[in-house]
Amino acid sequence: MGYVKIWVHLVWTAKNREPLLNDKIRYQVFDHIRKNAIDKCIYIDSINGHHEHVHCLISLGSGQNIDKILMLLKGESSHWININMISGKKFEWQDEYFAVSVSESAVNQVRKYIKNQEEHHRKKSFQEEYNEFMQKYGFDKFISG
Repeated sequence: MGYVKIWVHLVWTAKNREPLLNDKIRYQVFDHIRKNAIDKCIYIDSINGHHEHVHCLISLGSGQNIDKILMLLKGESSHWININMISGKKFEWQDEYFAVSVSESAVNQVRKYIKNQEEHHRKKSFQEEYNEFMQKYGFDKFISG
């Protein structure tokens, strides 16, 4: 048996970055994602976000990969949102996502960043945040819309 601890900061958005995760439903959705992750043996350390996006700090387990984890979390949660008519209209997640490794020494900093999304987005739009991530981590593809 191998012991694995690989921290990953994930960010994904609602389709077309629609602000469907309003204050009324956002935490209900995040709570559901966390509960579903437990059922799927996905370790979510922190989850939060804002009107159109989600930030999630996970620890990959042995045999897990980012694509599979996101497929499970996004697919099941959008299905749950639609079945329960949580958003008031058809809900979908954007196919694209952002994922970056996090060193053990930076885990607490990322936790704080995720926890403080409400405050953070009083000063900065998601597009500004997104552009900073893309530049900081050297991604050369900018996702539109």
